[in-house]
Amino acid sequence: MIFFMYETSNLFYPQYTEDCRAGMYPPSGPTFRGAVRWYTVDLDLPPSKRWAPPLMVDTLPSPFNEEIKGIADVSGVPLGEVVLFNIFYEVFTVCTSVVAEDSKGNLFHARNLDFGLFLGWDVKNKSWTISEKLKPLVVNLDFKKNNKTVFKSTNFAGYVGMLTGIKPHMFTLTMNERFSLDGGYIGILEWILGQRDGMWMSFLTRTVLEKATSYEEAKSLLVQTKMLAPAYFILGGNQTGQGCIITRSRTLSIDVLELDPKLGRWYVLETNYDHWKEPFFLDDRRTPAMKCMNQISQTVSKPLLQNPDLTTYTTLMQVSEGKLESYIRDCPNPCMPW
Repeated sequence: MIFFMYETSNLFYPQYTEDCRAGMYPPSGPTFRGAVRWYTVDLDLPPSKRWAPPLMVDTLPSPFNEEIKGIADVSGVPLGEVVLFNIFYEVFTVCTSVVAEDSKGNLFHARNLDFGLFLGWDVKNKSWTISEKLKPLVVNLDFKKNNKTVFKSTNFAGYVGMLTGIKPHMFTLTMNERFSLDGGYIGILEWILGQRDGMWMSFLTRTVLEKATSYEEAKSLLVQTKMLAPAYFILGGNQTGQGCIITRSRTLSIDVLELDPKLGRWYVLETNYDHWKEPFFLDDRRTPAMKCMNQISQTVSKPLLQNPDLTTYTTLMQVSEGKLESYIRDCPNPCMPW
């Protein structure tokens, strides 16, 4: 398995330059604390009983509201705090997701989930405060019905939505936030005031992973469903050419960028900016990521893009094998905020 990381330069820390590094596959790589532990969620149980230790309203849709109440009951965390924890992704995160097809037609889906930017840099420990608090909560979940796996996900304990998941042998799915003036803050406010009837992003991805039975059905749901916040859905299938980035507003699908290996588009890559626009100059993760992808080329399998400073976890998925593996990230010294 090939593994590489990249670092980017910026105005604040110009000593960091674009750099693709090979041979970084965990657990021996220096930017990993270890593999993420696994737990099983039994979908045959009532929603309030599905989340038992160590996994950590009424206006939220069913069954998510009952699951959140169940988490509060078994964890002792106040219900309001659990609700807030479950909507944080609608507000602000930065991520990188990529779906790639190798020369043999195998599809791979990788993602970094970054959280905590501008939410407190710990000078003493050289880390983003929120990112460090989230890392111990990272878990892999195996959702089962009738003792059979329905889907798998990398998640935060106590978070009932899905940000990263695989429907084995069918499709893979990740979600990245899309920054917009008409964004999550407005959607949440309208929802509180009863003026919006869209779905929460992570509840939509959870529903798709649980209910959709094909790549095309998943794609249709992600394109058509009204939401409370804009988003990018990065979807991979199980056949050649099945991979896309769906750019969404709260109400409409704005663009769908498809894999097209025959035209040389053997991967699609999304950070947090519309692919037809230039990224924010202080946050250009796209350029070095594409540089590394182009450097390894389509003949090398299982590529993954890395930048450890803000990343809480990294996940790799291979749909044909039904495989999901995740690693908690670390940032060895010298570690800078970017």
